[in-house]
Amino acid sequence: MKKEDFFGYVADGYNPIIRPRSEELLKEVIGKYKPKRVLEIGTYIGYSARIMLECDENLSVVTVEKNENNVENARLNLKIFGQRVQIVCADAIDFLTNLCQKNFNSEQSFDMVFLDGPKGQYVKYLPYLKKILKAGGVLIADDVLFYGLVNTNQKIEHKHRTIAKNLRLFLDNIQNDSDFETKIYDFEDGVSVSVKKQTSF
Repeated sequence: MKKEDFFGYVADGYNPIIRPRSEELLKEVIGKYKPKRVLEIGTYIGYSARIMLECDENLSVVTVEKNENNVENARLNLKIFGQRVQIVCADAIDFLTNLCQKNFNSEQSFDMVFLDGPKGQYVKYLPYLKKILKAGGVLIADDVLFYGLVNTNQKIEHKHRTIAKNLRLFLDNIQNDSDFETKIYDFEDGVSVSVKKQTSF
């Protein structure tokens, strides 16, 4: 299915949809790790959720989106998957906070997280995502280099400065976390893939 066929897609407009090489990487990670339960932060109109659901008929997705109009469009775009997809209309930090506070147990954990919501919030999400991700699970974060601004030494416009700073902090935290093995892919807007290590006994 083409992106242009999705409800809510704006031709020649701004569409925060996963880019081609990042899409291929997402498919490769799913093929390698074969997750069964996936959490997506940032649904938009459901394009990346559909990609994941089409990769494996045994895979299910919980996807979180704050914008009500996007949620309605995503429901139309993903209705063919029935109970395999759950679309939650909520702020991601509220969703994660509530999930972790309600007597969280292993049955609520996820095999994979695809992080593609507000870039400046990634670092705030990280402690919660680490808690809900199974050992051996994968955290994929899209757009972590943010138009090349994360690695630049040049002065950044004020409107992008906080986002770039927070993404640097996110990457620093996850790359220096001994519980994760992380690789940064320096193409398009950058993708990080972090595998949560199996617990040693």
